[in-house]
Formats: sequence, C-alpha cells, structure tokens
Amino acid sequence: MTPATGSLEGPGAESGDASPDEAPPSLANLLDELSWRGMLHDTTPGLPARLASRRPIAGYNGFDPSGPSLHVGHLVPIFGLLQFQRHGGRPVALVGGGTGMIGDPSGTSAERNLLDRATLEANAAAMRVQLERFLDFDASGDRGALLVNNLDWLGQIGLIDWLRDVGKHFTIPYMLAKDAVQVRLDRGLSFTEFSYMLIQATDYEHLHRELGVDLQMGGADQWGNITAGLELIRRGAGIEAGAADRGGDEPAHALAYRLLLSPSGAKFGKTEGGTSVWLDAERTSPYAFYQYWLNTDDRDVGTYLRWFTLLGRAEIGALEASLAARPEAREAQRALARDITARTHGASTAEQAEADAAAMFGDRDPTDPAQLDRLYGSVDSFEFSEADRRAGAGALSVSSGSYPSNSAARRAIDQGGLSINGQRITTFDQAAPDLIGGRFVVIRTGKRTKRIGRLRR
Repeated sequence: MTPATGSLEGPGAESGDASPDEAPPSLANLLDELSWRGMLHDTTPGLPARLASRRPIAGYNGFDPSGPSLHVGHLVPIFGLLQFQRHGGRPVALVGGGTGMIGDPSGTSAERNLLDRATLEANAAAMRVQLERFLDFDASGDRGALLVNNLDWLGQIGLIDWLRDVGKHFTIPYMLAKDAVQVRLDRGLSFTEFSYMLIQATDYEHLHRELGVDLQMGGADQWGNITAGLELIRRGAGIEAGAADRGGDEPAHALAYRLLLSPSGAKFGKTEGGTSVWLDAERTSPYAFYQYWLNTDDRDVGTYLRWFTLLGRAEIGALEASLAARPEAREAQRALARDITARTHGASTAEQAEADAAAMFGDRDPTDPAQLDRLYGSVDSFEFSEADRRAGAGALSVSSGSYPSNSAARRAIDQGGLSINGQRITTFDQAAPDLIGGRFVVIRTGKRTKRIGRLRR
C-alpha cells in the first residue's frame, strides 16, 4: 500500500481524508484526531467546548527564524497547524522576527546567538515559501492561513508602556515557577531570556485583540509561555483563571503537542551524526531527505506515519501489519518517505528521490549522468584527477578512499569485490573504464557499497 503522492504538489489537495468508516474532519473532532495520532499532550479545560461550538476559530504557532530554513523538527507544529486547518480552523504562523532577537530558554542549554534584523527578515521570507507546501494561504472564507511577524508590533512598543501594560500583571515568583526558567537557573539565564515569556504573552494578547486568535499551540516545553499569554488576556478582560471550570467562557485557549523523541531519547529532528535535516533542498537534498525517512527505526515508523502524514487509520494499520509480517520489505518506511518528501518537495521530486535511492542500493549501478550529478555530494562521494584515472582501475580505487592501500585493493580484486561503472575489475593494473558523461565513475565495493567519483576540473 502506498499513498497517492500525485495529489501532494500543493496543500490544496489532501491525501488521507477520512475513509468511509471515519468521521469527516471538523473542529468538533480535532482533538480526537490529534489523540489517536498520539500528538496531543494537553489542552486548557475550555477548549473542547469551544471547538464543539463550531464557531470560527483561529489558532497560531510560533516559529523561530534563527536559521534560513525550517527543519524536520518543525514538522510537529507544522502538521499541528495543517490538521487544524484541515478540520476547519484558520492557522496563523507567527514568525518570531522580534523574539528571535531575544532568544527563548525553552529546550536550550545555553543562550542563543542574537541575529540582526536584516538576517531575521530574510529567514522569515524563506520560511514562508516552505510553509506554503503545507498550509493553504489561499483558502476561501475564514480558513485561509496567515503569516505574521511579531517584529511588526513588538518593534513599535515603548519600554515604559510595555512595563506598565504587561509587566505589572506578572510577579517574579510566577515567572520563576515556570519549568523553562527552572531548568536554566543553575546554568545561567540572562534577563533578556527571562523576559521571553512576557514577550510571547504579548504576542498572544496582540493576536487575540487584533486578529481574533483564540488558540495558541506549541510543544509541551512551551506550556509555561503559552499559559502566561492566557493570563495576560484574562487580566485584560477582567476574568479570573478557571472560568471554564465554573461554567463560564474562557477568552482564549491553549493546546500542547507531545515532545517527540528518537529511540535514543534525543529530541526528534537530528541525524545520527547530530546534524539537522532541513526542508530547504539546497541545505538537505531531496535524496538525503528521502533517505532520512526511509531509515526510520521500525519502532518509530508507526508514530511518524501518524504525525507526519494525513493517511487514515486503515491505511496506517495496513502498513503496520505489513511491517510486522515482512519488516525487511520496509513498506511502511517507503510509504512514509514517499509521502513526506512529496509534501515537502513535490510529487515529481519525491519520485526522483525514490528512483535515485533504487539506483544507489539496487543491483545495477547508476549510469545516467544527470542522476549522478544530482546524487554527488548527497552520497559517499569523492573527486579524482585525470592522472588518477590514467593510473588504472586499482590505483583509482585506492585514491578514491575505497581501500586503504594497494595491497588491500589487490586482495579485493582477487576476490571479485571491485567493479567500476558496472565493469568487474579483474587485475589491479586494468585500465579504468570510460567516464560516464565524461565526468563520473561509480565504484562498487562488495555487493552493495557504491561511491560516486567526479572528475576534478
């Protein structure tokens, strides 16, 4: 079973809408949807009733523009907003152009580097392009996604006004009690970062007042900052906390996603080498992006199918059954990799990445120069000179780093373990085959290990 990636060129066509035995998406069943997918951590008490009222609602999630691209760790809030829009809400993506100049202590062990305004604005513009792959900014009515930058209002607030209108509502003990602050006190926390929760609260109050945003969403580690925003909105409206518990209406609400951890317990979103996997194709190639998901641990693939695709219960159940029956086929991983790569980079690019993976790990070596040019740098690669090639096949294999010495290469050749461009090498001094496209060689060592070499110009 595979998802229909052809419908994923943009956010308008949704793969995985409700099957005949599932209720169609609506605000009333949003929390049930997030619960069965395992994404839901907590909500404020009044949110279920607010969603069940079916009144239009806008909800926002913040994104830190500290880098020029979003990465796969951002997919949790992105898919939270996607599910919110799919069920009838208006998603608001807040780019923290202002808070990015401050830094957030949540989930970090040290103060972040502060960026200048021009860099933050450039990063925010790049993020808009990536978010358009997931959210529909052109939807009709009150469902169209919005992108806002908190620098637009935070940059206009004077210090005295802010201290008078916001700071007076929060005591030091209230702020010190927040988990995000507690975990950093012993290691050092600047006043700049200590003030972050009040600035995030200012964001929520502004969006609630100016755009009618009634819901803030975020990771479980953001709960303290989110509830500070609720407190500020309540104070401004003259409402005491706990109104929903007493049968009243809360003016605003909160929803937290579970924190997603890898099998090792590390925060989701890093490769085994500790590097980020980016949504920008220039920073992480579509092939490498596809491979990241294809290499998902069997223990995690069911979770990722629920969190990062719109596949329904029956489809995911069938993929999990296939995984249990034939884990070596990796059908669930292939479906996951194909679906999320198509949504992030487009269906045609996902098909290309899948073909590239088949070429690198299949029985036949790749022979298409365009494919080799695309793969170079995303797989184990090397450069060689014309002199390296003229030295012969065995010498080329050593200079490529495939073998540590001439003697090791000779032993491998004697055992039939070296081929170049699909040609079995039988002697160390054998001439190297012609270059593919006048520039590339594919060195295969053993049965499956392939390396791509490119002639140095």
